[in-house]
Amino acid sequence: MDNKVDLKGKTIYFIRQHLLLLISLYLMTLGVAFCVRSCLGSSVISSLPFVFSLAGEKGMVPDLSIGDYTIIMNFVLVLCQIAVLRRRFEPVQLFQLVIGAVFGQLIDLNMYLTDGLECVTLPAQALVQFAGCTIMGIGIAFEVRCGSVTMPGEGISIAISQVSGRPFAKIKIWVDTTLVVLAIAFSYLFFGGWLWNVIGAGTLFAMIYVGLVVRMLSPYLGWFDRILASGPGFRRYLFGLARLVCRKD
Repeated sequence: MDNKVDLKGKTIYFIRQHLLLLISLYLMTLGVAFCVRSCLGSSVISSLPFVFSLAGEKGMVPDLSIGDYTIIMNFVLVLCQIAVLRRRFEPVQLFQLVIGAVFGQLIDLNMYLTDGLECVTLPAQALVQFAGCTIMGIGIAFEVRCGSVTMPGEGISIAISQVSGRPFAKIKIWVDTTLVVLAIAFSYLFFGGWLWNVIGAGTLFAMIYVGLVVRMLSPYLGWFDRILASGPGFRRYLFGLARLVCRKD
């Protein structure tokens, strides 16, 4: 009888946990869509897929959406984790592919919902960029607390941190910078120049401001933790590792 009750509790917790995760991912991708619509520069995670989607419209690569290329990028990031960790790679982390696929589809959904959003003046662009980064930061803060499998972009940072022994925060900056550099490189490869609407001032702003939003909001999410704590579960892999790394710093 106790086993049945325990199983029921875990099932309820799992459903609640991943419903909250879905909401978090929706907020994150809504922020991504706003940043793209601002034309001041997309977020870090969408910069490379954005370049490929624009190249697809010109027939240079397969004509896929930003969300589709985000899914492909997430798949590559998981493969990189496997290559880095080898036998240390935990099979449960393959669920990153599911999270990455949902993330990509939600980007396309929010790109569709914001299709009518036009930013023709700099104040309007700045306002939309600010709103997008704020919403994205809120979504990330929620996502970190959900206790589910990590996103592929964070997963590769964790893998490199584990193998190299370097702090997660520093590796995360390195990974984000690499994605932006790749986006710039492919911009020159496909279009012969820098795409400022893809990698611009807004991208730099997002790299700094989104992290600040997460940091400022996190101390006020006790209510979110209490929702999750109302049933059995486990601490997020990244969340626990990040805390450990912070102690080393």
